[in-house]
Amino acid sequence: MDHKVTVVGAGHVGATTVQRIAEAELADVAMVDVLADMAKGKALDMMESAPVVGFNSRIEGGGDYDATAGSDVCVVTAGLARKPGMSRDDLLAKNQAIVGGVVEELVKRSPETILIIVTNPLDAMCEVARRVSGFPRERIFGMAGVLDAARMRYFIAAELAVSVEDVDAFVLGGHGDTMVPLPRYATVNGVPLPDLLAADRIEAINERTRKGGGEIVGLLKEGSAYYAPSAAVVDMVAAILRDKKKILPCAVYLQGEYGLRDLFVGVPAKLGRRGVEEVVELELDAGEREALERSADAVKELVEALPS
Repeated sequence: MDHKVTVVGAGHVGATTVQRIAEAELADVAMVDVLADMAKGKALDMMESAPVVGFNSRIEGGGDYDATAGSDVCVVTAGLARKPGMSRDDLLAKNQAIVGGVVEELVKRSPETILIIVTNPLDAMCEVARRVSGFPRERIFGMAGVLDAARMRYFIAAELAVSVEDVDAFVLGGHGDTMVPLPRYATVNGVPLPDLLAADRIEAINERTRKGGGEIVGLLKEGSAYYAPSAAVVDMVAAILRDKKKILPCAVYLQGEYGLRDLFVGVPAKLGRRGVEEVVELELDAGEREALERSADAVKELVEALPS
């Protein structure tokens, strides 16, 4: 393969991400976990599926970060998953130490890599990674909006009984209950969503989108979502490695866009080989802007709770 991707964390999200990357032949993959034998075993299991599925990407699993050297993209999924009744905020202190240590190891070996953070609470963990890595904002951002928008797109498609391929949607703000779905910018084969659904049905979709992660946590009882999150990560990785210039909602370190500064907030961003190549500013009405500011305030509270 021409590219190399590291995924740290061999749990459900990480392992499924590795499998999707390999099967799409996007890159060779290094999968690292503190449970080295588990990562090694999952990697071997995936490689033994290669003759059946028909992919030639190589997967190496283990606990040694030396295997990550020279990675084009590093995806951080390592951390504790939410349990029923636990908010993303509850994870802050526990996952700060994990993400900080992981990023330190990665940047030693791949100083030019692009970091995609997946660990929750997402926006705050992006800030942890930024402080540790010292990377410019183009090369460090979070997976959140792609997942949240995918959930919204599915809910719209199910409500209207149409193909998910016809539905587009954007979700701004922090990755949590204060996220800001934008039904004005949602379309079904080009038709604005407000022309197709009543306001109360749209609000029901907005609310289900905000609670999408918690809904799955409640159903699973143990652990959290991983099929959709891994698919969202791979969408971002593909946009970078293939230099697609694809506009995707990501948690980006804003520097004045949307009136926000020095904060990771979910916004539409153009992803290409250099990482975030442009932040796309949408025109927001007064209600949308107020909701985005509330969401940013919630992110800011988390960041301020991080030890300096």
